[in-house]
Amino acid sequence: MLTLVVLITVFVGVATLVGAVAILFRGDSNPDIENRLEILTGKSKNEPGKGEQQGGILSRNVDADSGALEEYIARYINLRLLLDQAAMDTSVSNFIMLTAGLAGGAAVIPFLLGMPFYVGPVLAVICAAIPFLYVWWVRNKRLNKFGQQLPDALELIARALRAGHSLGAGFHLVSEEMLDPIGGEFRKVFESQNLGVPLEEAILDMTDRVPNLDLKFFGTAVILQRQTGGDLAEILDKIGRLVRQRMELFGQIQALTGEGRISGIVLLGMPPALFAVMWYLNANYVMTLFTDPLGQKMLAGAIVMQLIGAWVIQKIIDIKV
Repeated sequence: MLTLVVLITVFVGVATLVGAVAILFRGDSNPDIENRLEILTGKSKNEPGKGEQQGGILSRNVDADSGALEEYIARYINLRLLLDQAAMDTSVSNFIMLTAGLAGGAAVIPFLLGMPFYVGPVLAVICAAIPFLYVWWVRNKRLNKFGQQLPDALELIARALRAGHSLGAGFHLVSEEMLDPIGGEFRKVFESQNLGVPLEEAILDMTDRVPNLDLKFFGTAVILQRQTGGDLAEILDKIGRLVRQRMELFGQIQALTGEGRISGIVLLGMPPALFAVMWYLNANYVMTLFTDPLGQKMLAGAIVMQLIGAWVIQKIIDIKV
């Protein structure tokens, strides 16, 4: 029975890996071009009746013409929006196939090397999580850079307005003078406006793509000013000044909580490092944690306490600004 399970697992893993490689070499369509074609043909994702698509990463749906796999994944997590926020030029299907290929390959390797049966599923889960962690890391890095660039962009738009330019020209100036990611996002707004999308709607689309609180303040200010009037340049200067003050306060908090973060890293990293050292020096000594029932309970308790400790330390040093 065990031999049959091993053969089935190896076959599924190899087939998944081959399929993932084939998907990668097949290439992918450009989502930006598809979005522009949808705007030109009147099939924009913001048509009436599709307002529910503007939710967060965990709730937003996909377009009606998406693939079956993407529609199924969208029930649980909006990978399309997550990939867009990370500026990943790949489809959800390709990403899922790559993840499945890594998981399948990782599940096969332990059987080929003659390792214990339980190593395969554990290694498969770890390898399957790597693409998600990488995309999440790239997304956070890109959003943080966007937040740092936002005050300069607001001041640039305010100076353009004082010089007599229109708001759309200010967006174009930001797209030309500033680097990505903020240059690319403002370029999308400017191009959407040129294609006939109302400026308010294009700004709302940008706030959906970039979940930044300061950007939402900017979008709300622009929409209210266009409806009620007022000095938009002065409003943008105040928002930019407020964002800079928040960034300074955040930097001070990061400096004051630096000792706590280092202590958390040391305390959380010491047990796994000590376990690896003991495994290298005397593997039979630490194998008791896996073979003995009491050792298994102790190992499970240690992992649970490590997770609780990580959560508590994160709550202590995570101060909202």
